[in-house]
Amino acid sequence: MKIGILGTGIIAGKMAETINQMKGVQLYAVASRNVNKAGEFADKYCIPMYYGSYESLAEDENVDLVYIATPHSRHYEDAVMCLEKGRNILCEKPFTINKAQAEKVFLLAEEKGLFAGEAMWTRFMPMQFILDKILSEKTIGEIISVTANTGYSISGIERIKNPELAGGALLDIGIYPINFAVMVFGHNITDIQSSCIKNEFGVDIQNSIILTFDKSRTALLHSTVCADTDLMGIIYGDKGRIEFRNINNCEGITVIHNNGKRKEYITPQQISGYEYEVTAACRAVAEGKTECPEMTHSETLFILELMDSLRKKWGIIYPFE
Repeated sequence: MKIGILGTGIIAGKMAETINQMKGVQLYAVASRNVNKAGEFADKYCIPMYYGSYESLAEDENVDLVYIATPHSRHYEDAVMCLEKGRNILCEKPFTINKAQAEKVFLLAEEKGLFAGEAMWTRFMPMQFILDKILSEKTIGEIISVTANTGYSISGIERIKNPELAGGALLDIGIYPINFAVMVFGHNITDIQSSCIKNEFGVDIQNSIILTFDKSRTALLHSTVCADTDLMGIIYGDKGRIEFRNINNCEGITVIHNNGKRKEYITPQQISGYEYEVTAACRAVAEGKTECPEMTHSETLFILELMDSLRKKWGIIYPFE
């Protein structure tokens, strides 16, 4: 299966390195709005085709799947363009800026019978399925609460600080603790409390969120672009706790019972972690499906709706919304 990449940034490079080490897929094309950048990227990652516009890549009928790694603010535009030209898409998180945009993209994909999925890589990783099994077995009893955080010292990066690029901590990294909590507790949120700190341009650089779920369960979530955090997710039950080391790319799981007994789960060897979402997307394309069971359209829409409500409370509206 031939894959094309839109964009030549850091994440695009990591994906290129990953695909080049996978079996059953070929990194076939890359596109940038600067043809020289596209050419340099193609040379670096041994890509046969390169284009100086996103449209040119989308018009290449040899491309089976387009991985969209452009800035957040372009996701909707690029996704629609690719689908209109008959290309299946795997789009980096957040899939779009808001729920309304995503609904339009998914409707178009369904109408055309094309695959459209969000590259929320944590949803596709083996350790997530191990966690699901641990939880289903009620190893730590009834789940009471969850804490999760993500933090990187990246506040000066243009795509983070600039509202024109849909910047802010929430959409870029805050999406991880939110997904973690929802993967544990589901959709039955009964109350949302939150606060944020904004930069001089009006986007959030730190946020704290408390989600209350049915059965009086809570999730305390935090994200910041001002400091590196431990990236820890902890699930507390009445018989123990689960420590999920690095909710962004799990480095191992430890189950600790109230009596002190511990059990370790080791992360399997991987290329980068991106390979799982690529494999799932390619499988869906091969089977003629429009979505992946690991990250369905409805799940993407739920997360976006939640983030929409948070931004509304914080008064963060991007110029193009």
